[in-house]
Amino acid sequence: MELGLVGLGKMGGNMRERIRRAGHTVIGFDRNPDLADVESLEELVSKLKGPRVVWVMVPAGAATQSTIDELGELLQPGDVVVDGGNSRWTDDEKHAEELAAKGIGFVDCGVSGGVWGLQNGYALMYGGDKENVAKVQPVFDALKPEGDFGSVHAGKVGAGHFAKMVHNGIEYAMMQAYAEGWELLEAVDSVTDVREVFRSWQEGTVIRSWLLDLAVNALDDDEHLDKLRGFAQDSGEGRWTVEAAIDNAVPLPAITASLFARFASRQDDSPQMKMIAALRNQFGGHAVESKSGH
Repeated sequence: MELGLVGLGKMGGNMRERIRRAGHTVIGFDRNPDLADVESLEELVSKLKGPRVVWVMVPAGAATQSTIDELGELLQPGDVVVDGGNSRWTDDEKHAEELAAKGIGFVDCGVSGGVWGLQNGYALMYGGDKENVAKVQPVFDALKPEGDFGSVHAGKVGAGHFAKMVHNGIEYAMMQAYAEGWELLEAVDSVTDVREVFRSWQEGTVIRSWLLDLAVNALDDDEHLDKLRGFAQDSGEGRWTVEAAIDNAVPLPAITASLFARFASRQDDSPQMKMIAALRNQFGGHAVESKSGH
């Protein structure tokens, strides 16, 4: 099939490559002309045959809103817009309504895979009507990991981003647990090789995971994480998860505590946050801050 892809950054650029490798045509637009296949959204839409599918991979909020507004003017009834960014699920409901008034379908898709997605595939959680999802299905199949798992039609519009938000909330808590354990091991005199303790957990233990593997990678790069400053950003989904928990009266003590721990990281140089920063860099290519402030 043919796909228009808007936003060719770290994730979008690799997604374009993976979809092309599966034999589909991708026409990409990015504000950076060095990355783009076309010079404008208008040109992108004109090069696609109907019914068109345009996948948006731009930052959540104003950038996504303006892109969807512009596509709403350019697309025709029967076309579909996919928001694959990290939008809040409440925005999805609004976007679906705005586009439906013009006969244009909308699918929201939470995408997980970070810098490893091109090689390993992307875990996909999508929401929307069956007929709109069906129009995008070949692209979902191209992006997902091999095998039976890794993608899900999670429910109605907004369900994909809600599921991805909860996924990221769980990720916060898992990273926090590894980080706390690492700091405690580093704090005692009796444990003389913390890195090898972490490595030993990679086989046969109940806490083995890809995050644990990435923690070992980070410690192999910098055994005591001396090069990092203990500062970790939160990208929004952690906050939204906690807010949704409050709205639905669901207790989330571990996820909430891990979010607050990141806030604490901004007050001082936190050893735990060195590990969180290292893990985020390992799986997502997120920027880390060195001791010198670079």
